Parts: sequence; C-alpha cells; structure tokens
Amino acid sequence: DPCWNFHCKRGKVCHADKQGKPHCICQDPAACPPTKDYEHVCGTDNKTYEGTCQLFGTKCHLEGTKVGRQLHLDYMGSCKYIPPCTDYEVDQFPLRMRDWLKNILMQYYERDLNTSGILTEKQRNKVKKIYQNDKRLAAGDHPVELLLHDFEKNYHMYVYPVHWQFHQLDQHPADRLLTHSEPAPLRASLVPMEHCITRFFHECDGDQDKLVALKEWCHCFGIKE
Repeated sequence: DPCWNFHCKRGKVCHADKQGKPHCICQDPAACPPTKDYEHVCGTDNKTYEGTCQLFGTKCHLEGTKVGRQLHLDYMGSCKYIPPCTDYEVDQFPLRMRDWLKNILMQYYERDLNTSGILTEKQRNKVKKIYQNDKRLAAGDHPVELLLHDFEKNYHMYVYPVHWQFHQLDQHPADRLLTHSEPAPLRASLVPMEHCITRFFHECDGDQDKLVALKEWCHCFGIKE
C-alpha cells in the first residue's frame, strides 16, 4: 500500500494515483466515520459538525477561499449560546484557572504514585513539593474570596502549574512563545465551561503581536517571577 506511513495534514487523506504514487487529497466530509453526540464540535461558522474529520474535511474543500481561511475549530461539543465575557468575569478568570491547573497536577501526581508515566521525574519532584504542602480546597465551586486568599497565602504553589501549562502548549520550546494556534486545543475544550477563556487568551497578548511570550503568560496569571 503506497499510502502506508504516508502522512497528510488534518482534513486530507492519502490517495494513490494511477502510477501508484501517494498524494494528499481533501477528505470527503460525507465519508467520515460516524460519531457519537459527545464527539460533535462547533466551528467558527457557528455550525455543528459531527466530528473534527467532517470539520477539517469541509475546511480543506474551501481552501483558498475567505470562508475556508476563517473556518476553524471553535470548541468541543455542539454549538450553543456562549454568553459574552464581562470585565468582572475576565478579572476573576485567572483565579479559577490557576486553581484548576494546580489540581490537574495534583491528580497526575497521585496517579503516578501507582503507575508512573504521566509526569517526568523532574516534573514529579516539582509537584511533590506542592503536593506535600497543599492546603487542598474542598471540591466544588469556590467563592472568589477563597481562591484569592489561597493564592496570596500559598503563592509559591501556583507558580509551577502556570509555567507547566505554558510548556505543555508550546510546541516549539526554543522560542518560548505561543502562537495563535498552540493554545487552541486547550481553549476548544474549555469554552463550553469557561466562556471567558477566548477573551483571556486574547488579552494575554499584551503587545498584540499574535504571540504570547512566557512573561506575558505569567503576567496574565498574576505570577511575578
């Protein structure tokens, strides 16, 4: 099979021509495998697609057009009304996001106590210090005052999770910059739950050069170092 191990970008599939040479052609959206409801995604055209295969296949067929350039994955799940993010809400967003990142690392660390492999040894050593000193907040929605108090009291515990998330997103670590597309997977999964994340990422780019530097990222989360 000439298409064996021949990779195409998202929205395209391999096809062998008459000479048996592999080429990438646009995926036929109608030929995408069936999906479950929870695999549906919402495009930036506010249209629900049955899955990423259908979305990127559609985008490929529109390549070279204005509509095609503007079509991207907006968020996971069927399209629904996303309320606008108020100034007050975007100010409070880093509090919840910091707490969420810290708790993710706590969960990874706990899993690694039984079966290692999620975190590297260096990451485990970093998280171990946080884990041992963690004044864990009770599960559930926390009032802003509690999150703010915990951040001020246990500031050092929130620094590494913010750095860790930046480097998880950064696909080219040498430049220490996030491009517009690198935070997209995280943003797409969180939009239905955290409607302020799009505005938050946009405002993190302080100089509006379409790149978020590590310093800008940390500033957004209130990290001083």
